[in-house]
Amino acid sequence: MEKSVEDPPTSAILLDHCHFSQVVFNSVEKFYVPGGDITCYYTFTQHFVPRRKDWIGIFRVGWKTTREYYTFMWVTLPADLNKESAKQQEVQFKAYYLPKDDEYYQFCYVDQDGVVRGASIPFQFRPENEEDILVVTTQGQVEEIEQHNKELYRENQELKDSCVSLQTQNADMQAELQRKQEELETLQSINKKLEQEAKEQKDRWETELLQLKEHNEKMSSENEKMGIRVDQLQVQLSTQEKEMEKLVQGDQDKTELLEQMKKENGQLFLSLTEQREQQKRLKHTVEEMKEKESQAAKKQEELTEPRNKKTTVEEQLVQEVERLKAKVEAGKACFLEKYKECQRLHKQIRQLRAAALEVKQDRKSQQAPVGLGSKEPAVSAATG
Repeated sequence: MEKSVEDPPTSAILLDHCHFSQVVFNSVEKFYVPGGDITCYYTFTQHFVPRRKDWIGIFRVGWKTTREYYTFMWVTLPADLNKESAKQQEVQFKAYYLPKDDEYYQFCYVDQDGVVRGASIPFQFRPENEEDILVVTTQGQVEEIEQHNKELYRENQELKDSCVSLQTQNADMQAELQRKQEELETLQSINKKLEQEAKEQKDRWETELLQLKEHNEKMSSENEKMGIRVDQLQVQLSTQEKEMEKLVQGDQDKTELLEQMKKENGQLFLSLTEQREQQKRLKHTVEEMKEKESQAAKKQEELTEPRNKKTTVEEQLVQEVERLKAKVEAGKACFLEKYKECQRLHKQIRQLRAAALEVKQDRKSQQAPVGLGSKEPAVSAATG
């Protein structure tokens, strides 16, 4: 098997998977004379587009894959595929590379993927002489030629049937390819849409992740601040507890003082009652003394009128009047002293009432709930 410097692209694709109807070979002889160049003519069908690495090979009949070529030639791409002349092509095989035996061969068009796109009818390489063409010398040779012709006709028929079957398969495969292409386009569209949705979802996730990170950092900062604030509040609470203990102790002291003041107030109230009684008695005594003084004055007037009365009686009356006057002055002084004592007792009672009111207000402020961070409520002293 002769090969050129650069091997053509081949594949292990079997004969059943080839497409023989896309390139048609024309004017193929039944046999070619050895020692001369041969020209292969072929035509592209309407839907076939040739490519740069396509080639035409000579295969021995019975081949299975495109790797079994005997020799090949690269195809020449037409300048303009749209012209009618571009569909009619030819390639020339040099005599040096052609087979030297009398086996049956055929032309095959193979694309750059190693897939057969067209195949010719079988032909031979043998000499053309008068004996072979015109004269049959023996009956055995005639029978042999007829048998050979029958075999060739059968092979040709098989190839035609195979070609029809392959054309049907090709049409089916073209329809399947079209359907697959549509499915591929649909899947590509869906894939593009899914990629877009995935990108948008990814962007949303990245945005949410960034927001969560910022929120987490903010919460961490706030937690640190809250921890510091809790420590401060705990210290403040401990201080307030100590102050509360002091207030409770002060409340107890004030309660004891209040009880003592109540006792003193009771005693002062009794003393005030006694003073009031005594004041009433003094007032009554003063009134009696005033009445006696008035009577004594009347008597003095009566006594001064009769000048002929005895001097001793006058002196006694004068002494009595002076004694009553002195007694009245002493009563007035005692009354003034008792009045001052009553004023002092009234002032002391007002002070005791103010102290009792202050203690009540302290108890109310201590019973009210005190929030964290609040200060001790101030106690206002009530004045009488």
